Amino acid sequence: MEDIFQWCREGSAMQVRMWLDDPEHDLNQGDDHGFSPLHWSAKEGHLLIVELLIQRGARVGATNMVPSKLLRHKADPNLTNEHGNAPLHYACFWGYVPLAEVLVNHGALISLANKDGDTPLDKTRGSLAKRLHELAVETGQDLKKITFKDQSWLGLKTRSRDATLSRHRGINIMDLSLHTRLATSPSGETWRGRWQKNDIVAKILAVRECTSRISRDFNEEFPKLRIFSHPNVLPVVGCCNDPPRLVVISQYLPNGSLYSLLHDAAAVGSVDLSGRPPVVDTATALRIASDIARGMAFLHTLERIIPQYHLNSRHVMIDDDFTARINMADAKFSFQEKGRIYYPAWMSPEALQKKPSDRNWEACDMWSFAILMWELATREVPFADLPPMEVGMKIALEGLRISIPPGVSPHLAKFIRICMNEDPGKRPTFDMILPILDKMRR
Repeated sequence: MEDIFQWCREGSAMQVRMWLDDPEHDLNQGDDHGFSPLHWSAKEGHLLIVELLIQRGARVGATNMVPSKLLRHKADPNLTNEHGNAPLHYACFWGYVPLAEVLVNHGALISLANKDGDTPLDKTRGSLAKRLHELAVETGQDLKKITFKDQSWLGLKTRSRDATLSRHRGINIMDLSLHTRLATSPSGETWRGRWQKNDIVAKILAVRECTSRISRDFNEEFPKLRIFSHPNVLPVVGCCNDPPRLVVISQYLPNGSLYSLLHDAAAVGSVDLSGRPPVVDTATALRIASDIARGMAFLHTLERIIPQYHLNSRHVMIDDDFTARINMADAKFSFQEKGRIYYPAWMSPEALQKKPSDRNWEACDMWSFAILMWELATREVPFADLPPMEVGMKIALEGLRISIPPGVSPHLAKFIRICMNEDPGKRPTFDMILPILDKMRR
């Protein structure tokens, strides 16, 4: 049996690399003690594996100890576990003097109390306590005790192995507690709920008749959506195959979709009616665009899958820290209304005209990304005044295109036009535009 945790403890970099090459593997899962692969490799000092895990999307805040390598990748030194202990609590308890000093110099608070009301200084004595107190004063920390605040709702904890399903395991629909309907679309109903103490989103697929063949196809297709190996891709974690109900399950993200975030009243314009700043400012918009591009660049390294995903703002979910993640639960299964297109405003002319087998999917996705960039820049819905069928016909046959308003930066306007070149072969790839987006963020 594969044991990623043992390989990380032993420093078996080749085994870890081969394990990571399977996109279905969840590198943020925890062992029986809740320790992730990143935790074990960092604890044992295997820096090559630490770097590899971080590059592949391991959450630097999902570990119980945060050495200097992780701090350089912006790990939160004050993130606490279920007991309320931060990394500094453990460093003080075990007497790791250099680590404790590094943590305080990177913002770890000496006054942060755990569930029992103990601060890190309560876990140590003598010269270390005195030294950390002096460092805290030098760095301007407020020394007033900070009471424990439950952070479990942030979703930053390492996932248990139980929360990551084996390849063919289904979930009993009776084990789902669905309490709030979030949306209804042509492809199905989306509900918020709970499963195994996890906040989840369950999408009940719209299928006219769930035949035995459809049930079989669903079992074969849904595992391809379990892509755990990139931070900008939101995987399907499980399914319910309980005819006539077919359900795909993913993690609940409190900020919802990019579409709702952009077109909610608080996100439009410079301020909303209450005078608050917009939810998505320019810096956040560019960060979201970069996240989407990274996710798409990764997906383009994989074999084009069925179910098929179509990039648009409804299919991009936003994490609590505003990380954008492409939602694989929104992919379209082979048995769902073949030939019907739900959101043509984001699709390229050739995607609306050609059969799937004749399309350059990478170029089609780049056109969709250009529409997303326009959407981020203008905070408008493309062709909102027209019904979807008319939009699709006019894009495909009459040359209907978005217009870039004068207020958009000339550099951004040029970038959008390049990404939606009428010749699919002249559109850039996502790997090509990532350096441009990074430069625009500076």
